[in-house]
Amino acid sequence: MTVTLSAVLILGVAVAAALKFRSLTAGGFILAALFGFYLASTGAAPAVNQFVTAITDAAANIGN
Repeated sequence: MTVTLSAVLILGVAVAAALKFRSLTAGGFILAALFGFYLASTGAAPAVNQFVTAITDAAANIGN
């Protein structure tokens, strides 16, 4: 299955519209955007994966 950038753009606009009409909170927007990057595997996906890995590693090391 091939997902193109245009499909990602359309999904991004849909999520932004949901945020604008207050049917999606800011936290939900972030989760939806991250899910979109993972699902689409665009060129930005490796950077998002690295960012999420860094955040989870940092959270795991809190208190150690």
